[in-house]
Amino acid sequence: MQRAIFLDRDGTINHDPGYIKDPSEIVILPGVAEGIKKLKNDFGFKIIVVSNQAGVAKGLMTLQDVDAVNLRVNELLIEQGTSVDEFYYCPYHPDIDPPEKSICRKPSPLMIVQAAEEFNIDLSHSYLIGDKASDVECGINAGVKTILLDSLTIEKEISVLHNLGKKPNFTAANFSEACDFVIIDLSGGN
Repeated sequence: MQRAIFLDRDGTINHDPGYIKDPSEIVILPGVAEGIKKLKNDFGFKIIVVSNQAGVAKGLMTLQDVDAVNLRVNELLIEQGTSVDEFYYCPYHPDIDPPEKSICRKPSPLMIVQAAEEFNIDLSHSYLIGDKASDVECGINAGVKTILLDSLTIEKEISVLHNLGKKPNFTAANFSEACDFVIIDLSGGN
């Protein structure tokens, strides 16, 4: 079976100014391309994005905007010798859409479960890297190890998780440190 790294997009792979719909605004964060390349090429991970894109439900962007931004993310990664294997996103929001549509939204594990079925992924040997409590919850709900990236809101995200009685397997200062954790964890912590 295949193992995977599930990644949030905005704030994890690229800078997040909020509701990105213009591909020209995409800036890949430091260490991301190098980290993805190492995990993919040296350790055989599939790289899969799982992203909430409620801006679609809120009328701030279209599905075509999300697809164009995803394409731009991959173009920038390809320029640096790597890529995302697949993008999954949930364009719905529970305040706007019925529950049967917004069920894909993280912290639901639905996007990860779908990817696991489509790519024959062993979730027990996979990881999720994200910058929000909902990312960590999603990973826990899917049965993967979770890594929370440091961000401007990390104290709030940790507080939310604490109140839910949940915590990530690791909290990383940046994407490179998250990748180092995966590599060390793969070797049994040695």
